[in-house]
Amino acid sequence: MVKDFKHTPRWTPRRWVKLRKVVQVLAFLLFLASFLTLRSGQVFSSNPAEGDLKTALVKLPLRLDPLAMISHALASRQFLAGSALALITITLTLVLGRVWCGWLCPLGSLLDWIPIRRKGTSRPLPPERWRSLKYVLLITILIAAIFTNLTLLVLDPLSILYRTFSTAILPALDHLVTAAERALYTIPFLQMAVGRVDSFLRPGILPSTPLFFRYTALYGGIFLTVLGLNLAAPRFWCRYLCPLGGLLGLLGKVSLMKHHISESCSGCGICDDVCPTGAIYPTEGGVDSNPGECTMCMECLPSCPGQAVSFPFGLSMAAWEPYDPGRREALVGLGASVAGIGLIGSSAFSERKHPRLIQPPGTREKDFFQECLRCGECIYACPTGAIHPALFEAGVEGLWTPVLVPRLGYCDYSCHACGQVCPVGAIPDLSLEEKREQVMGKAYIDHNRCLAWADHEVCIVCEEMCPVPDKAIYLEEVEVTGREGEKRVVKQPHVERDLCIGCGICEYKCPLDGRAAIRVYVPSL
Repeated sequence: MVKDFKHTPRWTPRRWVKLRKVVQVLAFLLFLASFLTLRSGQVFSSNPAEGDLKTALVKLPLRLDPLAMISHALASRQFLAGSALALITITLTLVLGRVWCGWLCPLGSLLDWIPIRRKGTSRPLPPERWRSLKYVLLITILIAAIFTNLTLLVLDPLSILYRTFSTAILPALDHLVTAAERALYTIPFLQMAVGRVDSFLRPGILPSTPLFFRYTALYGGIFLTVLGLNLAAPRFWCRYLCPLGGLLGLLGKVSLMKHHISESCSGCGICDDVCPTGAIYPTEGGVDSNPGECTMCMECLPSCPGQAVSFPFGLSMAAWEPYDPGRREALVGLGASVAGIGLIGSSAFSERKHPRLIQPPGTREKDFFQECLRCGECIYACPTGAIHPALFEAGVEGLWTPVLVPRLGYCDYSCHACGQVCPVGAIPDLSLEEKREQVMGKAYIDHNRCLAWADHEVCIVCEEMCPVPDKAIYLEEVEVTGREGEKRVVKQPHVERDLCIGCGICEYKCPLDGRAAIRVYVPSL
């Protein structure tokens, strides 16, 4: 990256563009590798050296995210050693500009690869003033974090991608693969091949048994909306909404390397047409650019017929644009934060917690909402699909924090993956022995639905499934009289709540359709 590309024949403008695209692909593959490694989280401890490498890979993307790490530090009042990795991204931005957005961000790469609206089309773009929205969101997130609220981290681009992959894309892919395997397995000569493919995919990539998530259409719809906004403008999300992009854009204004257009520019406007973020704009004397909006994609380099575009190093401060954050954006962000926190604090949830807010092991004694990044890494790591993003159970303050839904999955007694993969320790990394002692909830039997109680049928599934060594569910033999006066003995289940940890396997395995006859609720304090 030098000022005059004419004197560097080995690094022509087109080669810089190709290099960026190669780096984009490699960075996206690294993100995918990190994501898919979550599935093997439950075996991290079997080999300490291998486990350390896996956990480092799993936690790397979010720990490189300065918005997530700064917000977590402000809300939790602690700075974790792993959060220091975000300084790499900050330093990279101060030296090379917004290369994270143009070269490394997996969501930004997807938006580049799915250009619903072609660059240079005649359809009018949204007003430039809309760019200030990402700064308002950034200010709101940071001020709310000072007040120990991390709700709006749901808008962090990495969090959006993790949640979408965990709750929408991978489950949908799993069910498509399962349907295809069932169809192909009926063909005799394909059975061996289908078995080999299935053993390769499960459990390393896809779950051993199908997983089901609530509100998948909602999570998938949000992601499709982010992609669909490209219809209005290329990289609409990056231009107008991304709070991480806003943070890096401010740093990009003082970066050592900046986009520069020399006086030899003819004002043809070709570079403006190819710029995916609209960082180049026409002026009375030709064209100019805003380094704070430039993602260093290099697309303008090969397009310039007069070679007037360069990326020189130098100490300078980029000009402040009308849409850059000022007093108005700061006041709006402050007002939104204060008003939102006040409304959250006065909600019914703050007075009475939801009885089904069953949180991952070890979190009940922590200020969980102040530490959770809403990233969803624990969702994919959970081998049984027990962890889901909270919606109504946790109120606005706990939006999309992890919650256990026992009817759809249970907390495996031999697994502690969620604590191992959490990048900030919001779910504590407990040993398996410690995790087994954590009380997440208590099971209660609905005598009006239980087969043994209501219908006097033989059913001891909940007692058989209980993993606690001393059995938190025990059976009592009672003699019952039928309608015709016949007598018989049935075994009716009872819960020994002093032993129950609320893992939820009894609720998950209950054979009734719909609501289970035994349900887990949060324990009273």
